[in-house]
Amino acid sequence: MILPLDSAPMSLDSGVDIQEKWQPARLIPVAGIRGQEEQERRATSALLAVMGAVPQFGHALLGGLGAPKGRISTFAEVQFKNVDGQVSIPDGAIVIERGKTHWRALVEVKTGSTALKTEQVSNYLDLARDHGLDAVVTISNQITARPTDSPVAVDKRKLKKVGFYHLSWWRIITEAVLQYRFRGVSDPDQAWILGELIAYLDHENSGASGFQDMGESWVRVRDAARQGTLRGADKEVRAVAERWEQFIEYLVLGLSQDLGADVEPVRPRKQTLPERLDAVVQGLAANGALAGAVRVPDAIASLALYADLKARQLTTSVSVDAPREGRPASRISWMLRQLAEAPAGLRITVAFANARETTSLLLSEAHEYPQRLLSPTDPKREPRTFELALTRPLGLKSGKGQGSFVRETRRQLIDFYGELVQDLKPWQAKAPKLPEAPAQVPETPQPEPPPFVAVDEREAGEATTPAEPPVEPTHEQPGLDAWPPGQPGDG
Repeated sequence: MILPLDSAPMSLDSGVDIQEKWQPARLIPVAGIRGQEEQERRATSALLAVMGAVPQFGHALLGGLGAPKGRISTFAEVQFKNVDGQVSIPDGAIVIERGKTHWRALVEVKTGSTALKTEQVSNYLDLARDHGLDAVVTISNQITARPTDSPVAVDKRKLKKVGFYHLSWWRIITEAVLQYRFRGVSDPDQAWILGELIAYLDHENSGASGFQDMGESWVRVRDAARQGTLRGADKEVRAVAERWEQFIEYLVLGLSQDLGADVEPVRPRKQTLPERLDAVVQGLAANGALAGAVRVPDAIASLALYADLKARQLTTSVSVDAPREGRPASRISWMLRQLAEAPAGLRITVAFANARETTSLLLSEAHEYPQRLLSPTDPKREPRTFELALTRPLGLKSGKGQGSFVRETRRQLIDFYGELVQDLKPWQAKAPKLPEAPAQVPETPQPEPPPFVAVDEREAGEATTPAEPPVEPTHEQPGLDAWPPGQPGDG
């Protein structure tokens, strides 16, 4: 553009305004991505390249896949021929070398809403076995609880000689954020490279978008729960259960990114993925509700979520152990003092020792009438636990926008933890106190020896022997061994 001769030169201030609108140059650009295939190719190449360039990130990501620590080499679009002579091109490969040990894995990647295909994954498992590779790693937006859980079901006989692992893009982003923000990267240039990967994956054009939504079946299942017509055998119920399982994992990984700690879902250790899904389906069919819990390291207790689709309410709660000493009223006061800045809509429920009864009040009423939280049948009965619960309207929409189940549940969990749970402290018994040193310690032995704190006085056992009055002998008492008068002798 040519300026007219009478135009004023651009001011420095206006130049700064223009510069603020400029987009910074990126190592991995998000512009120019045309179509799903190119999106997958760019995401694969970017991720694999950074895994090799930033070994601390690569090892952290692959550590749970059985890979050794060693030199990481990565490759894109590797070609193989199967036994029929047909050519297959997995998206990538990873090779780790440590001395004479080699660990090699094929990589299959999907982005956006594209799901992994069982037939394709099974084919790559056969290729890995036939060529002596150690593992197949799949990557997609399908979130699983563990790398050993897969969103696709394959013939287990194919896994006798080949490891099979899955990483969601959300888990990869979380691992990158934890390494970059909290654990640290020793080399500044490598830290910058990792930051560029995070910036790329965080952009919507990358196709690595974390959790999408509650799925196509959400609205029908939500409405059927409201009407009480859900059946455990319905495929739609199973589909929502699978999305709920992924959503819980999405929440814990997101909290991990912000807290710099390994937040985990609360689940039975030996419970398999199918067993967990069966339990969710049963809860939906029986109660019209979704339940879960997350554990934050060093928090006072786990955070529970209960989405009641019938009542269309979401409840977040935490259970706090009551003090083990003091009067019942004092124990309740201990809890209320910690809730001075808690949300007004919080409900506190008290459970008592050796009793099924409970008392429950909204926090505003509990502050005004704390005595109402005592046991109504026996005010001296000891409180055992305090349940703190916050209930809000349930998000109903399927997507991630305003008013959606995903957005509103995420918001409530974050608010509940940030405004309440992170500041709660468990009760701790007071340390035993030493007695005060007496003003004067008797010099003669006493039934109560001097306390240990009487440093400047005497130690126990150092008292002087008390003087004994003299014994006056008589003629009837010739010696200590003589029997008293009137007692027979020993013959």
